[in-house]
Amino acid sequence: MIDLIKTAIPFFIALVLIEVLVHHFDPDDDQTGYEPRDTATSLTMGLGNVLINIFWKLVLIAVLAATYRLSPLRMPMDDVWPWVVLLLSEDFLFYWWHRTSHEVRLFWANHVIHHSSQHFNLSTALRQDWLPMFSLPFWIPLALIGFPPWAIILQQAISLLFQFGLHTERIGKLPRPIEYFFNTPSHHRVHHGANTGYLDRNYGGILIIWDRIFGTLREEDDKVVYGLTKNVDSFNPLRVASHEWSDMVADVRSAPNMRTKLGYVFRGPGWKPSEQTAASATEPAAGLNARSGGSVEKAVDDLPSRGSRRSPGEHAKVTAGSGLKRD
Repeated sequence: MIDLIKTAIPFFIALVLIEVLVHHFDPDDDQTGYEPRDTATSLTMGLGNVLINIFWKLVLIAVLAATYRLSPLRMPMDDVWPWVVLLLSEDFLFYWWHRTSHEVRLFWANHVIHHSSQHFNLSTALRQDWLPMFSLPFWIPLALIGFPPWAIILQQAISLLFQFGLHTERIGKLPRPIEYFFNTPSHHRVHHGANTGYLDRNYGGILIIWDRIFGTLREEDDKVVYGLTKNVDSFNPLRVASHEWSDMVADVRSAPNMRTKLGYVFRGPGWKPSEQTAASATEPAAGLNARSGGSVEKAVDDLPSRGSRRSPGEHAKVTAGSGLKRD
């Protein structure tokens, strides 16, 4: 079977170069454009993901094949309707994988890589994680209901190809019917926003209807500040890949009991024990600029996971970016 992602790599690079030229010859002060070191980091993270997937794809195929053999169900892939069902099913499961990756710190430690850039362009789409095995449990149901492994992997590739084009500031809002049903650059800009109101919204892959159904949709209605609530401030790929893991391990080691240790791993990235939250909530605010690391203190003991894109070591802090609006 043809690996669509590997086949598409030259086209990814070509489109990135074209967008670089567009930003150079037709600059827009309201757009973040490209920064050479940031782009180099994104491309390095993408290359690492490709190399890791050479081996991981074999494991993925083996697990899906074993599950498929155990299932009594078989989808007739020579017909049209199973492909429609597969698209809807894979996108539904992608939504829940993506949402989990924001709401559970163990998953966020891996996914944070993709959100670590303060720029938003086609190269950002290539800033991928180095531990793809975290998503495996979410795709097993597809094999259980009778989809063959090759079809599952093909649909995943189609979804990734679609999402590549979402990472751009050069495309504004599309016609309303498209914006209503499909994920678009506008929806995805919101997803990458560090604005308080934009944190952890718009999880859909190809379709945005899941966000409408489950209440996680946010329209783009203010200038987006990209990145994290406290940015990594490093272009070192190893630092970008490991910073949240390091801070999570440090939090677990410092926790006084097992309940707190588990909370630091399986609660939201912004979670911390209530007694610490109560103490920090009395401290004065440190500022309001998301890019400078300034923050406003907020109690987060039972912080909703959706508002959880916190920096590792700044658990009680919530940054107020441009326009205080949404998650």
